[in-house]
Formats: sequence, structure tokens, C-alpha cells
Amino acid sequence: MGFQSGELAVQTRAGVRSRAERLAPMAARGQLRAATADFVAAAQLAVLTARDTAGRLWTSPLLGQPGFLRAVTPTTLQIKTSIPDADPLHGLPPGQPAGLVVIDFAARRRVRINGVLAHADSGGLAIEVDQAYGNCPKFIRNRHLRLPASASGPDRTPVFAGELLRPKDGRLIERADTFFMGTTHPTSGNDASHRGGPAGFVHVEHDRLWWPDYLGNNLFNSLGNLTVDPTAALLFIDFPTGITLQLSGTATMIWNDEKPMGCLVR
Repeated sequence: MGFQSGELAVQTRAGVRSRAERLAPMAARGQLRAATADFVAAAQLAVLTARDTAGRLWTSPLLGQPGFLRAVTPTTLQIKTSIPDADPLHGLPPGQPAGLVVIDFAARRRVRINGVLAHADSGGLAIEVDQAYGNCPKFIRNRHLRLPASASGPDRTPVFAGELLRPKDGRLIERADTFFMGTTHPTSGNDASHRGGPAGFVHVEHDRLWWPDYLGNNLFNSLGNLTVDPTAALLFIDFPTGITLQLSGTATMIWNDEKPMGCLVR
């Protein structure tokens, strides 16, 4: 485990390799320690990155009442919710790499969990954990999720599927102060990450999206993956209405003076 080739390349080009090395233990093989287990047990939202039955990468929301995520062992995470029929990851095959980010907006806290999807059916999912570590609260917008008390997760109905963004999709994106990104690496597997900024920080240009890269912990997990494999999957959530927008495409990093300036996705 540890940093993979793309992460090392971006850290080196950005001139932060020595700072990143101090955080290298975060990227080592990890477990769901007691504090992490307590955090995920209280969560209502996680975001999963995996591939559908056709091999396309997607990032999907997983919602439920506290307790729907449970560390049954230090290396096994049980997810007691099914992926709805409307979701592109419905029926996803097990045995593949999986990336998960668990987030609590009210506490401004997030944890990334990477591993292998060991089990997936109508009863839920299970991930065998390789990495588990927290990220700083930077750019996490404070908000409270309200789910129906009797529901394990909200119903989702497909309203559109296509290859071009509609005007209403563009408006949803440009109102967003939060989105989630899925990336992949051929040996390190899939990864899910949170991106935040002021409302409007993601720009729509025809069939492309662009957003700035804000300084974080200098690990460059997502950008490192994109350096090796440009595949990207995005998830936008309109929190007042519950509408979700899931995109799958390719991303290009933009550099300026040897600093990552942003990403362009089409």
C-alpha cells in the first residue's frame, strides 16, 4: 500500500512530495478503528465508486438511517441498503475494487474507505477494507440531512438518461457547492472523494465541466488517479429536492506554474 504512481507524480510536480510523505501512514493498509467505526455507524450518507455490469465507472449515493453502515470486523464494512433500480450501479458485480467516502455535513467530517466489494445483493453490500482514513473538514458545507424515519433510503425514479447535459442539468451543477468524484487506478482500485467550494465553483461549458483545484492535504488521491487513468464519475445532489445527477466520462488535469489549477471533464 502507500502512495501509488500517479499520486507520487502529482506530488512531485507540485513540489509537495516532502509534505505528503509526512502523511504517508494515512495511505498505508488500514483498519476500521473504534473511532472510525463509531463515526460510520452514526452516518446517513455514503458515496460509492464502482463499475456497473458493463464496466463503466459510476459514483452513487447510499443513504439510510444511522446504523445502516456497520464495521462488523476491523476490516469488513457492512452496508445495509440496496442500490435502487434507477441507479446505474444497480446489480453491480461483487469482487471488484470499491471506493467509499462517508460524510457528516453537520459535523464537517469525512472518512475515505477503499477496498474490495465482497458482497452485493438486494440485502446490501459488504466491503473488505484495504484503506481507511479521515480527511480534513476543508470545504465541507454545514448542512443537515433529513431522511424519513421509516425509510432505509429514499425512493429514486429515473427521469432522464442520455449523453448530453440538458439546460436544467447545467443549472443544477452551477448551483452546487458540493459534489462527489469517483476515480480509478489499475492497481490501487477505485476511489470516492468529496469536492466543495462556493456555490457556482463548477462551470458548465457545453458538454464539459470545469472546476478549480483547491489546496487540500497534498495527497492528491483523485488527481493521482487521473494522471494514470482519465476515467471519472461525478455525483451532484440537489439537497433541497433530493434530485441526483450522475455523470461518467473522462477528465483532464490543468496545470499552471507546476500547480494543479483545475480539472476539465467531458
